[in-house]
Amino acid sequence: MSKVTFRERARYWFDNTMSKGTASLIGWLAVVSVGLIVVVAALTLWLAPGEPDGVAHGGQVLWIALMHALTPSKVASDKGSIAYMTVMFAGSLGGLFIVSMLVGLLSNGLKQKVDRLRRGRSRIVESGHTVVLGWSDQVFTIVGELVKAHASQKNSAIAILADRDKLDMEEDIREHVGDLGRTRLVCRTGRPTEPHDLALMNLAAARSVVVLSPEGEDPDAHVIKILLALAKREGAHPPVVAALTSSRNLAAARLAGGPDVHLVDSDDTAARLIVQSSRQSGLSVVCMDLLNFDGGEIYMRTPKKLVGVTYGEALHAYQTASVIGLRRPSGVVLNPPCDTVIGADDQIIVIAADDSHVRLAAGKPSVDESAVVGPAAPAGPEPERTLLLNWNGRAEQIVRLLDAYVAPGSVLEIAADHPGAGAGLSGLRNLTVNVKDCDTTDRVALESLGVGVFQHVIVLSDDRFDPHHSDTRTLMTLLQLRDMQSVLGEHYSIVSEMHDENNRALAEVTEADDIVISDTVIGLLLAQLAENRHLAEVFGYLFDSRGSEIYPRPAGQYVKLGTKVTFSTVIEAARRRGETAIGYRSSAGRNDPPHYGIVLNPGKSDPISFAAGDAVIVLAEH
Repeated sequence: MSKVTFRERARYWFDNTMSKGTASLIGWLAVVSVGLIVVVAALTLWLAPGEPDGVAHGGQVLWIALMHALTPSKVASDKGSIAYMTVMFAGSLGGLFIVSMLVGLLSNGLKQKVDRLRRGRSRIVESGHTVVLGWSDQVFTIVGELVKAHASQKNSAIAILADRDKLDMEEDIREHVGDLGRTRLVCRTGRPTEPHDLALMNLAAARSVVVLSPEGEDPDAHVIKILLALAKREGAHPPVVAALTSSRNLAAARLAGGPDVHLVDSDDTAARLIVQSSRQSGLSVVCMDLLNFDGGEIYMRTPKKLVGVTYGEALHAYQTASVIGLRRPSGVVLNPPCDTVIGADDQIIVIAADDSHVRLAAGKPSVDESAVVGPAAPAGPEPERTLLLNWNGRAEQIVRLLDAYVAPGSVLEIAADHPGAGAGLSGLRNLTVNVKDCDTTDRVALESLGVGVFQHVIVLSDDRFDPHHSDTRTLMTLLQLRDMQSVLGEHYSIVSEMHDENNRALAEVTEADDIVISDTVIGLLLAQLAENRHLAEVFGYLFDSRGSEIYPRPAGQYVKLGTKVTFSTVIEAARRRGETAIGYRSSAGRNDPPHYGIVLNPGKSDPISFAAGDAVIVLAEH
């Protein structure tokens, strides 16, 4: 091994000092500047002593050399001998290079500092804030809903950490969400999987944390890595809500996140909503009204005055809130039997416009007995025919959920040109499945399916295409189906799955019965759970095929059509059938956004007159 020379050591030391940044470079420029000034002053005293006129000592010469180095243009006003002018010109020329380098270094250093500030790398000092980790289209829904939820709060804040430019994030959110009201938006650029970047978010003082499933390949792996980083943190651990795209990764995510994490299975939730909406027209709108913070929200109350009262009696207990179930020590039960006695440890689950509206009613409800229609004998389930158009990763789950709902002997026709259509559907109990190759955007191909023989049509988003193109193809299919219904006089429900909320306005032209925007639904659910994680049991119960579910049913089954009644009368009519009425749907407004004729939690004394085609929205077993 050769011996290290002095030159190599000096070069190594110089390289290390140069790599320390702008301050080190400016230091070297200062050393060079001092050297230049000293040399120029020495040459002036040697080659041109006594110049310029009036200079008495070397200190003044040093000052003149400094001024020439810092202001090279000063040489234009110099007078003296050729030797003096030559030395000053050389000093000014050297100063020109030094000043140019100094300006460049300062400019570059300031730019780096501004860029660092622009990226947002300071630690957040908020408390009680909601933290969002990661970035996807769901972030716009989540921020918009949290802004509505915090509208009455003075010091609310939302902090977002994602591997994107800080200003780009802020601009995108303000473009999609609009006015943020009293809520402060704080964005930081960084990787949510890095502990150093997580430290910027002041998680110990946060109210809750939302982990988003990013776009791209294998998003669940990214979510699990973030959960691992959160679990390894020291200090307080706020409640965490995370979204996964595949049910297969739930076990790994639970192990990574620990007990403080609530996981939302995006595929399962969207699949359940699509299946339930295909069988109950308007259900997706009802669920989205319950999930957002615009109108009716779900609250839990423990009123001492209702302890010992039956659930059926409690249905009339609130004037401006609708009772929907109980949260018992054993778990949540929606629409329990009417003779269920409310215990001291129970909480009543209600729908109300605001927390302050949950007040007990004074006096007895106004019920018009003459308008109540007695319960009819329930009809047994009959086999159904369902048409499934297109195929994607959650289609198998949708088919299996549908199999749990329908009566034995039901038929499912799958029409798609997807190579995986119909794969993995063994073990179905109630459905007979047929698969046909079909371009679902082709009118002739759709007509060959004989769509009129089906009661329900489900149009899925084809995952072979990007979301925008997939939504475009779905719109084409919906338009073809609606035109076929109009021309052929056919009647069947149409439920469609789409990605982009912005395409919903376009899809309204097709008058589809329900349009499920899967990303929006998951975003709304994450926002709700970020505010109150105890609602996870309620929404889990609603989306489950077991127990009571939401059903829009003909209003004529409850009260006489054309008769003006109060909603208390509707509640009483539903109670006698073992059901809980939570609202109604007017057929006249079924195509009018944003509620499409649906009214949840109407006032108990509000007069209503139902017409043919109107529906009462109830929680019921079947």
